Amino acid sequence: MRRRVIFSLLPLLFISFLLVGCSQTSSNDSQVLSTAQIKKNIGSKLVNTREDKQATLTKTYQKAVKNKEYTLDNPYVKVNPYKTSPLTALVIFQTDQKAKVSYTVEGKTDSTDITNTVNGNSTTHQVPVVGLYANTTNNVKITVTYEDGTTDEKTIQIKTGSLPKYVKNAKITVSKNDKSKMDIGDNKLTIVNRTTKEPFAIDADGEVRWYSTDYSQHTIEQISNGHMLVLTKKNQDSLVYNDLIETDVLGRVYKEYTFSTKTKSNDSGNAKDEKTLIHHDLVELPNKDILATVSDGSKYKEDVMVQISHKTGKVVKVIDLKKILPSSMYKDYKAGSDGKVDWFHQNSVDYDESDNSIIISGRNQDMIMKLDYKTNKIVWIYSGKKKSSWPKKYRSKVLTPTKGTSITGGQHGLYLLDKGKNYEDVILYDNNIDVTNGDKKTSGKYSQAVQYHIDTKNMTIDQTWSYGKDLGKANFTSIIGYAERESNGNTLVDFGFKKNGEESNIIEVDSDGNQVFNVTIENAASKAYVYRAYRVPFYSSSYTFDVNK
Repeated sequence: MRRRVIFSLLPLLFISFLLVGCSQTSSNDSQVLSTAQIKKNIGSKLVNTREDKQATLTKTYQKAVKNKEYTLDNPYVKVNPYKTSPLTALVIFQTDQKAKVSYTVEGKTDSTDITNTVNGNSTTHQVPVVGLYANTTNNVKITVTYEDGTTDEKTIQIKTGSLPKYVKNAKITVSKNDKSKMDIGDNKLTIVNRTTKEPFAIDADGEVRWYSTDYSQHTIEQISNGHMLVLTKKNQDSLVYNDLIETDVLGRVYKEYTFSTKTKSNDSGNAKDEKTLIHHDLVELPNKDILATVSDGSKYKEDVMVQISHKTGKVVKVIDLKKILPSSMYKDYKAGSDGKVDWFHQNSVDYDESDNSIIISGRNQDMIMKLDYKTNKIVWIYSGKKKSSWPKKYRSKVLTPTKGTSITGGQHGLYLLDKGKNYEDVILYDNNIDVTNGDKKTSGKYSQAVQYHIDTKNMTIDQTWSYGKDLGKANFTSIIGYAERESNGNTLVDFGFKKNGEESNIIEVDSDGNQVFNVTIENAASKAYVYRAYRVPFYSSSYTFDVNK
């Protein structure tokens, strides 16, 4: 907060005071770019490349929808309808009366059926079937419920092919699956969001029930309409992921953003190699725009956020953390082997509509922070960096931990759980590695999921729940990881870089820390670690498939 100036001070002292205050957040560093330059470097736009490629397929399905010969007894069935989601199928048929349709993919064991209900009542039915097993003749029961309450049923068989090598060779071992206590419902699967290669989803037995042939990196997020945002690339041999697609469980693409990140390297005009721009996280805003963590094209990386318009694909807002935090944090940070200064390493962002704010995590500062999204002003900061070592203007924003509250180190996946008048509850995955301001005494001894209670009136932070410390060094992960609170109160914890990346261990625990699910994935491909694990419905209640839209 700004200090009140006494009017009797000389004008010169007043000016000097302002300059000192500004020097804490501003910089004459030529590599701190203007908003206009960042927008130019990002070069985001909407394209129709994938939609155009799928146009012929969509027209085929539109014809099937109009064909009255397809009935419940003789439905149209197409496996992998959009060529990127092989464990799905599109089933089309008509009925004489309006009806609601549901289906069940028969599971191999108890509590592994996948049941979904199609939204709406109609005489024309487009049923997106998800949850098939690979290399199997799947039994899928379709139930039609008419408006008068009568029903019809039909079981169809859907044959699928084998898994691709990077999914098939990932050894999946389930050591515990108490299905009665897991948060699986009728249709939930665990998305294995890998750092690279194909993302996939498993059931309680560890069986793969969905995957995409589109390689993804870090980012696969289910959004409000039931679609997913996936950071991918057109060419699997490319090292660069600069295509962000909005797709559904069937693989149909509804929107595609692309980024041009080549920047001038010298006066001769030669361009640097293109780099992946969106790196760790993104969130859908209430107006459907996307807020993403990006690198801005300067010598600094992973310290900028941009809001991307869902209507134009253009950047409409830029938040540069170099202009918010003390300049010493980035000026004094040593560049990496790539020549870039990764001083903050932002790895998560979460938006809160109730007060138009965001909370973010900076791994390389061992710090979490809340910002007012309208003004970009800091609301609170939590870090192992002593309050007295912060410039004076920041100290009122630094939270004071209660006794026994852990200091985060290299943390990931911060998001808001709950809030009230004077409090906020958040959860994160604490890698517990001392990067700059972590806990040197415990660093490297364990990693854990942690819930914090923040008293926003008294500016304190209190650790109220954790899981992982008792697992010790065996589950320590120096990088990546995630903790997700489930609808039944359980927590799904991804120890993604266990044994230095030899395996990823996903554990679901109840509120008392009792394990109800434990799966280990030994990575068959380089860098294909489990970056995050999500337990999500396949598909969500807000999802509707319609080939005519």
